[in-house]
Amino acid sequence: MSQTFDYENLFDFVLHVFLQMGCSEEHAHLATEVLLSADLRGVDSHGVARLGGYIRLWEAGRINATPTIKIIYETPSTAVVDGDAGLGLVVAPFAMQVAIEKAEKAGTGWVSVKNSNHFGIAGYHAMMALPRQMIGMAMTNASALVAPTFSVERMLGTNPIAVAIPANNEPAFVADFATTTASNGKLEILQRKNQEAPEGWVQDAEGHTTTDANALKSGGAMLPLGGDREHGSHKGYALGSIVDIFSAVLSGASYGPWAPPFPAYVPMPENLPGEGLGHFLGAMRVDAFRPAADFTENMDNWIKRFKAAKPAAGQERVLIPGDPEREMEAIRRKEGIPLFESVVSDLKGVGDKMGVLFRG
Repeated sequence: MSQTFDYENLFDFVLHVFLQMGCSEEHAHLATEVLLSADLRGVDSHGVARLGGYIRLWEAGRINATPTIKIIYETPSTAVVDGDAGLGLVVAPFAMQVAIEKAEKAGTGWVSVKNSNHFGIAGYHAMMALPRQMIGMAMTNASALVAPTFSVERMLGTNPIAVAIPANNEPAFVADFATTTASNGKLEILQRKNQEAPEGWVQDAEGHTTTDANALKSGGAMLPLGGDREHGSHKGYALGSIVDIFSAVLSGASYGPWAPPFPAYVPMPENLPGEGLGHFLGAMRVDAFRPAADFTENMDNWIKRFKAAKPAAGQERVLIPGDPEREMEAIRRKEGIPLFESVVSDLKGVGDKMGVLFRG
């Protein structure tokens, strides 16, 4: 069962929780906007359902509410940012802005980040480039929950990739996806609903495919995109590895099985090779390659042609990456955001703890 909540009321609640953490007004507002962008776009696993997790990390001393985020190394088109253990919801937009500013001058900008935390949905950060007629990219490493192909050991996170590409009259192309068959958040949603996981999402402790949505709690692991070798899991494994290397090895963050776990109750790995989680952000000025008007006109043509592709039997239409999220945002801004009862209960608990009233 779920209840529907007004976006503005949720925004006010989350904002005041971040303020109570000690965040500045600017950081609290930004963190709230990034977090709720997930709920608006239908990515319920990465929105307010995560708020309690951020609070627990802060209580454990793993999130710094007043970080000094800074560039520690740079060239005209690249940089490394130290997030000072701040909220990834704040650190990643800072880094993306650096990438955009470098792209303005050099044509492209690439920023790797260390010493950060969970940054919400990757799509928010990639989409920051769109108003500047730029292509945006965002990726991050995450808690090690995923077994490489042929392994039973958790070595990688769900490690998402997002790419946002501007068009002219058509809505932007926005791809935002985990490099696993499904995100961990979707698995958590199935757990709340007491439902089984589709085959190919997870494996048990012995490496056998299972539909038990709670498999991770008994030593199992999530599977790379593809599910198994016969369906291309080695490609998902490779994609997740690329994200890990770009985000963490390149920046000096902790990588692979040493990536800091999101649940505060999970012990930190020993012998950490770096600092915090890592992100990788990029911006490319379209007119660094060709006239922007020509490109966006061609993008409109590309989008229209793909949308006009003949649907398969039983399907109504062909979608472009970003369509479902954009359409969901329009609905939820008007009709409200649905939250599971377990999430509502958790938010009420957060409100009681932080002295902030949660209201519908």
